[in-house]
Amino acid sequence: MTISFKGQVAIVTGAGNGLGKSHALELARRGAKVVVNDLGGARDGTGGSSQASLDVVAQIKALGGEAIANGANVADFLQVQEMVSHAKEKWGRVDILVNNAGILRDKSFSNMQMSDFQAVMDVHLMGTANCSKAVWGLMREQAYGRIVMTTSSSGMYGNFGQANYGAAKAAVVGLMNTLVIEGQKYGIKVNTLSPTAGTRMLEDIIEDKQVMEMMSVESVTAGLITLCDMDSPNRLILCAGAGGYASTQIFETDGIYLSPDQQTPENVRINMGRIMDREGEKMITAGFEQTNKFVSKAVEYFKKQS
Repeated sequence: MTISFKGQVAIVTGAGNGLGKSHALELARRGAKVVVNDLGGARDGTGGSSQASLDVVAQIKALGGEAIANGANVADFLQVQEMVSHAKEKWGRVDILVNNAGILRDKSFSNMQMSDFQAVMDVHLMGTANCSKAVWGLMREQAYGRIVMTTSSSGMYGNFGQANYGAAKAAVVGLMNTLVIEGQKYGIKVNTLSPTAGTRMLEDIIEDKQVMEMMSVESVTAGLITLCDMDSPNRLILCAGAGGYASTQIFETDGIYLSPDQQTPENVRINMGRIMDREGEKMITAGFEQTNKFVSKAVEYFKKQS
């Protein structure tokens, strides 16, 4: 089986360098027409230049592919709408959106300016929401679409100095969970990539060149491609880095039920071991499933009392 995107149109944000560039090139190699979006800013989001995206477009064309450069700021919904409209006018559709654009403004929370918190949220969370919203109606009309979010281990597990980045990266998982539910009947699948690669995002953290070489962008892109095609999974958080691939899954323990006369903070604390017991845990795929579980436990108790 060879994954192909012949005849499909993809938008990749933050595609001028690093992971985004690798994603765009591989999608093009496999037949996709690609919108190479990049504001061209520095790692912290300042500045801007169209040269990076133009260079990637030139590489794609040299491979015999089709691509256009776009400098939309993903944090600006009007610019994003124009980008999607341009893609539709040129190629008639948008099949794939890879939300990859991001910035870093690391600092301990006590020293972090709220303007830096907001800036990171604007690019990672609002940028992802803006791009997803801009293609959503089109994908519904097509009855087909593939959207990939980009999260991070910092969002799922935490990392010192990245309260802003971690919060934004956790939030895009929540966005995925709801878009999966809303997109199912329209043929739209939504997944999330959690990458770790030797890009400029990590250049201050990992100094070992050999380690950085092992953490190739291409190894991450191999995972990304599996989230974009017709036979892609749905609602998967795929972790990828240095040739390793895993999934992060959110489980909920079965928990306990306390009768009305026992529903006190002290009894919750006393039963914390049972609450955290992983026997019987399950993956919940919609918020109402948790509500149903708790109500069922309560109903069962009152049936026994009657």
